[in-house]
Amino acid sequence: MRVTPPASATCNDFPRHPFDDDKLREECGVFGVTGVAEAANFVALGLHALQHRGQEAGGIVSCDAGEFHSARRFGYVRDNFTKASLMEQLPGQLAIGHVRYSTAGSKGATQIRDVQPFFGEFSVGGAAIAHNGNITNAEALRRELIDRGSIFQSSSDSECIIHLMARSLQRNVPDKMKDALRRVEGAFSIVAMTRTKLIGVRDPLGVRPLMLGKIGEGWALSSETCALDIIGAEFVREIKPGEMVVITEEGLESFKPFDKRRSRFCIFEHVYFSRPDSILGGQSVYTTRRQIGVELAREAPVEADLVCPVPDSGTPAAIGFSQEIGIPYAMGIIRNQYMGRTFIEPTEQIRNMGVRLKLNVNRALIKGKRVVLVDDSVVRGTTSRKIKEMILDAGAKEVHFRIASPPTAWPCFYGVDTPHREKLLAATMSEAEMRDHLGVDSLKFITLDGLYRAVGEAGGRNPAKPQYCDACFSGEYPVEPADMIENGFQLKAAE
Repeated sequence: MRVTPPASATCNDFPRHPFDDDKLREECGVFGVTGVAEAANFVALGLHALQHRGQEAGGIVSCDAGEFHSARRFGYVRDNFTKASLMEQLPGQLAIGHVRYSTAGSKGATQIRDVQPFFGEFSVGGAAIAHNGNITNAEALRRELIDRGSIFQSSSDSECIIHLMARSLQRNVPDKMKDALRRVEGAFSIVAMTRTKLIGVRDPLGVRPLMLGKIGEGWALSSETCALDIIGAEFVREIKPGEMVVITEEGLESFKPFDKRRSRFCIFEHVYFSRPDSILGGQSVYTTRRQIGVELAREAPVEADLVCPVPDSGTPAAIGFSQEIGIPYAMGIIRNQYMGRTFIEPTEQIRNMGVRLKLNVNRALIKGKRVVLVDDSVVRGTTSRKIKEMILDAGAKEVHFRIASPPTAWPCFYGVDTPHREKLLAATMSEAEMRDHLGVDSLKFITLDGLYRAVGEAGGRNPAKPQYCDACFSGEYPVEPADMIENGFQLKAAE
């Protein structure tokens, strides 16, 4: 495989902004196309549309005339994979790509070897793999594989799949992958490729999304439908939980290699992770988020003068809240669209400006008003406090928070970078204590039942059979996080 040498930058050249540190981290994004000329260019466009799912690094592998080509870079897609000199080194009609945020491995000290897609040369031929999710038994698998002679090149949990495939006795790559993934626990949506095949596979619970699209005579696989839109592909359907699709020149084959289990799609994809212009479960994410605001207004009404979103993720819910409660919607906080994670904070004085570098209050609008702020979540609470102070500094009479998700009280182990449980505000405080800690006039979260109603479950949550993975709110993990339990994590006590 030909590898295009990376630039000398490391991920530490891209410091996180204080505003971003108080949000749950999107996991990763995967994209692949086959049957189109200059496939890598389509992949680059798709990854650009998925940039919200990972901003640390990205990579693309293509295949042309039986030869693999690879490029991996730190930073944004637009800063790397829009250069003709690089894209010309990724020829072929088959390519896959990945955008990364480190949810496993060396957070904050990512090396280029951790950047996906990963590649393996097997006895039956080469294959590249891009993985969205998190393997919850990766540490145990890694120890076992190393004891049996495997040599790991990265700190990523995803590399376990390559080594498991290498040890499989199956005679083709799709069957080796099926064999390997039966040993894996946790969440995975995978886009992979051989010299002639594009492969998509989703874990039996369907925790992470994976979409199938058609582009001319070719096919596309993507974490979200918004990336299909950008390349002009038609959205065909979602890859089903526990399904593997193998696409060749002859067409598409579907397999069900895993034991059937009840789907537990991540409900936070609806709340925050997915782009609002994507489709999940046959419904617009924007429509769902607006409906979350409607349910929130019904559950937690308040007397106020303005409803303002905390941009940008709180906007659809704020619109729904405003329309349902009959209080005017207003852009009370303006986001600096040019303030990205790559901003270098050169002095202590500028670092202390914190959230103000990214958000600014519309003072003329806010002064003297009772303001409802609608945000998608509260994690540590540090940003919420700063935003409240900015609103009060601008002359607001009252500040009320309405949160478009239930209290985040438990960490996620399925591909989301969450703080340790003791760092989650809702894990250590009641709602009233959180209100006092934030210093606001009122604080209300949507209930778990309300969230379920907003995503289309009219009867709310079924405690006996939850329809989604909602572990970050409920503490009920559909797959036990074996590695974390071994390291001392305590599950929620049975009620």
